[in-house]
Amino acid sequence: MSRMTANPYVPDRCFEYRMTSGKQLEYRIMISIPADEPPPDGYAVIYALDGDAVFQTLVETVRLQTRKPKGFGPILVVGIGYPSKEPFDADRRCRDFTMQTGNASLPVRPDGSPWPPHGEAEDFLDFLEHELKPAISQEWPVDPSRQAIVGHSLGGLFTLHALFTRTHLFTHYVAGSPSTWWAENLLFKELDSFTEVWKGECPVHLLLTIGADELPDMLEGAEQVAQRLRPFSGKGVRMEWVKFADENHVSVLPSALGRIPRFLWTNSTDI
Repeated sequence: MSRMTANPYVPDRCFEYRMTSGKQLEYRIMISIPADEPPPDGYAVIYALDGDAVFQTLVETVRLQTRKPKGFGPILVVGIGYPSKEPFDADRRCRDFTMQTGNASLPVRPDGSPWPPHGEAEDFLDFLEHELKPAISQEWPVDPSRQAIVGHSLGGLFTLHALFTRTHLFTHYVAGSPSTWWAENLLFKELDSFTEVWKGECPVHLLLTIGADELPDMLEGAEQVAQRLRPFSGKGVRMEWVKFADENHVSVLPSALGRIPRFLWTNSTDI
């Protein structure tokens, strides 16, 4: 009988770094470097929240869809994870991905436990803008016109928060199953402020996704975001709104990730 020998498997051209933010919070940064040389404008970049959960799936998705000669252009993938290596680190993601609640209340958690520390989205945005993104652009040539952030659930909430409050930070926003209910729908106040001042000087791209079998409040929230942004199509906002049939809050992830390379490399005149 033949014997199998086990060896650690590390995807080719993938590396892990540790970064400590100015707030003394440690992050596990996973990076997949394209095999192809950078285009004249630099690599497109995807910054993926919950990197411990989605990095490997996203890396293989990108590799398959950027194969020559018919694939999309090369994409540098940056996964943002935590030292715990938990797929969804409840404490850290709640801290990083949520806005301050003010006087708003939060729903009771399914297990009845108190909410972890939360409301530090601005600090996390500062880390992305002033620490992580500059570190990436210092090491690799990047295309400033193809910079994407990807988040799911609370990460989807954060992605929309970034779009509405620091629109300049990325060019492409991928919000999957966003938790719009946070702090009594605070996100919609940010959306209203965004639409009131939007002039379309710096066009943005939004891929908004959800599973058709998700909870009613998740579906309603995502649909409201799509409805309120639809009038801005052709006025500096390109939006793709996708509801995946027969998918729930977790099973929808691979389907949503599969849309990203095309979304990032497709130029649209409807913006």
